[in-house]
Amino acid sequence: MTATVTVDLPGRAYDVMIGGGVLADAGARIAALGGRTHIAILTDETVAGLHLDALQAALSAAGLTSDALALPPGESTKNWTQLSRSVEWLLDQKVERGDIVVALGGGVIGDLGGFAAAILRRGVRFVQIPTTLLAQVDSSVGGKTGINAPHGKNLIGAFHQPSLVLADTDLLASLSRRDFLAGYGEVVKYGLLGDAAFFDWLDDNAAAMVAGDAAARARAVTRSVQMKAEIVQRDETEQGDRALLNLGHTFCHALEAATGYSDRLLHGEGVAIGCALAFELSARLGLCPQEVPSRVRAHLEKIGMKKDIRDIPGDLPPPDALLALMGQDKKVQDGVLRFILAHDIGAAFVTSDVPSEAVLSVLRDSA
Repeated sequence: MTATVTVDLPGRAYDVMIGGGVLADAGARIAALGGRTHIAILTDETVAGLHLDALQAALSAAGLTSDALALPPGESTKNWTQLSRSVEWLLDQKVERGDIVVALGGGVIGDLGGFAAAILRRGVRFVQIPTTLLAQVDSSVGGKTGINAPHGKNLIGAFHQPSLVLADTDLLASLSRRDFLAGYGEVVKYGLLGDAAFFDWLDDNAAAMVAGDAAARARAVTRSVQMKAEIVQRDETEQGDRALLNLGHTFCHALEAATGYSDRLLHGEGVAIGCALAFELSARLGLCPQEVPSRVRAHLEKIGMKKDIRDIPGDLPPPDALLALMGQDKKVQDGVLRFILAHDIGAAFVTSDVPSEAVLSVLRDSA
């Protein structure tokens, strides 16, 4: 069964198609968008080996031709070099403003491919086909595109909404347990920030999702996308409510920078740790009862997720250096770092009133 969530932005509305077998209909869906019948696909080498043939067969069945560029996998690909390579390749493909660029892959390819589409000819249309849980529930929806800088994560980019998102939940079967759990870090974030009932459902069903329950996976992806769509419709460019989607990310982005955007820490693992730390910080500031962060940690531990800085392998900078890295976060305004904290599960809010010593205390204890 396929679910459709519409991201209803004025003049730029688009559908997110969610369910098993969605990839098989990609050709017809993309052909319906119009433009030339030749499709340029950006992907990575791992995803190309798993899913590119199926996508190109679906395109061919709809009368579309295609070529693909496969980039190296991993977060380190989100850089100027690979962005330039992608844009030059798209120009070699003679992509015009009315054409379609397809981003087939996880969050890295979606972010980089979307940014390449945003700057090519001052903006060409693109379709997201997310192949990971993290990308299906988060990065493929909402129009945030970009690359990383040595100063921090996602500091270079643009808001550029896709024309269509095709989230085939059958593709999640190809993920390793670690990659699936990393994506789950973004799923649980939605319950923690704004839907306590969804968190309760996840607490009961997360183990089945990890074990491969297709119906549970589709339901979790659908609810996550619904929540993100609702927030993006209220605040497309993160002037207010959309910042709530960064729950856990202030800590996470600093940890990713500290680990060099390497496989030592996957993004969703950092989000899970960041959510645990955000709730712990909330309790220490007297914003929520101590049993709330304890419940968050128990849930993460129950399904085998990282929840502390000490869970990251290898050496890390000391807490004061991590705090300095947090100062490079996109959520800094007028030199003041904003945090997403919570009064309870499902009751997150944005604040700048956070003493540095409280943050350092949480970082020290977690490390």
